[in-house]
Amino acid sequence: MNALEQLKQFTRVVADTGDFESIEAYRPVDATTNPSLIYASAKEEKYRHLAAKAAKEARALSSDPTERMSLCLDRVAVNFGLEILKIVPGRVSTEVDARLSFDVAGTIAKARTLIRLYEAAGIGRERILIKVAATWEGIRAAEVLEKEGIHCNLTLLFSEIQAIACAEAGVTLISPFVGRILDWYKKEKNFNSSVPAEDPGVVSVTGIFNYYKKFGYTTEVMGASFRNKDEIIALAGCDLLTVAPSLLKELELSDETVVRMLDPERAADMDTIKIHADEASFRWLMNEDAMATDKLADGIRRFTADLLKLEDFLKTTFSL
Repeated sequence: MNALEQLKQFTRVVADTGDFESIEAYRPVDATTNPSLIYASAKEEKYRHLAAKAAKEARALSSDPTERMSLCLDRVAVNFGLEILKIVPGRVSTEVDARLSFDVAGTIAKARTLIRLYEAAGIGRERILIKVAATWEGIRAAEVLEKEGIHCNLTLLFSEIQAIACAEAGVTLISPFVGRILDWYKKEKNFNSSVPAEDPGVVSVTGIFNYYKKFGYTTEVMGASFRNKDEIIALAGCDLLTVAPSLLKELELSDETVVRMLDPERAADMDTIKIHADEASFRWLMNEDAMATDKLADGIRRFTADLLKLEDFLKTTFSL
């Protein structure tokens, strides 16, 4: 078996892309999207009809430019999600507008809208994960949504306290960003080790996985944002890993031996102290973690910038 086939013995592999051909090629269980992936795909002629359909529907529903753009963005995201769900047997993650990252009510309302669109198209909410930034407000919104049966994927997660707060809120899944953690340590701390087990992102996800399994949380851990295949192999055994097509290809072409690195049974025997994540402890521990604070803020800005690019593309291409 190649490395990808071996990895699938221990971990559910998710495709991190908006390109349907890549998803069909690697046949992952689930798929994730975000505005930058959708923007990249929507510009391609073969996918432009999905954006055109969304724009047409938005124009028919509203004459107000601001409202029309909001309606179009929702429908573009769902249109891509619907196509992906024709390929994958599991779930697709669809992201809430990053500009709502500190707005509990706004996040809840947007998530409900996305779910209504999916359900109107005949897709049950059990096949959708609503992606929300792992701010304190985002986690509170997810807690409400989960109680309504709207499952959430908390993204832009860089710290243990974010992960703990998500688990205590009953969130379905978290996406800790391995590569972006490594990026920060390389830039700010001159980290230069090539040993996968020493990679700060790998260390972070391993710690979160072990904490969850030690204390019996049902929230799934999905490692994300990888910089190389070695990070992925070092996290074999994680509940899920979402991987870009280029790295899926590298794994497929590799005959490297893959063994389980993360094990719930080993985690259960670890001597770990339980932490309660109330608002005060969350904000304090985030404040004390320069990396998590920097990367969360940077991630929200980047997602917003990508969303604005998508807006501009929709406005200029379809006269919204």
